[in-house]
Amino acid sequence: MSATIILGVIGSDAHAVGITILDQALSTAGFDVVNIGVQSSQEDFISAVEAHEGDAVLISSLYGHAEQDCRGFHEAIEAAGLDLITYIGGNLAVGQDDFEQTRARFRAMGFDRVFDSETEPMEAIAALKADMNITESEAERTRLTS
Repeated sequence: MSATIILGVIGSDAHAVGITILDQALSTAGFDVVNIGVQSSQEDFISAVEAHEGDAVLISSLYGHAEQDCRGFHEAIEAAGLDLITYIGGNLAVGQDDFEQTRARFRAMGFDRVFDSETEPMEAIAALKADMNITESEAERTRLTS
């Protein structure tokens, strides 16, 4: 399989537990994971994609300011000439918010998938496999040879 996933927490957010769990789950599922850590800028994500030939970016944010942190992200990806899958998940908005409205806002910003803070890692992994057209036999082969 050897798809490369760039994983990190955007903006001033310092929550690391979620990306640590995702890193382990994605690695176990056979993905090559580049975890750029917390408090990462849009430029950090784009630089990691370029340096590691990333296939997808998974952004986490728990402090509720993801919309401001992600404004212009997809335009920056396009300007860099990159073609990749983008996911975002976590507590993306401050206050009581209808998550379907939040999902719609981030989809309009260009994200392929938007997950709430209750999403299990296997749901994101299944979505990645579907979006990358990775079959279970390919994923199993990768796990056995890793």
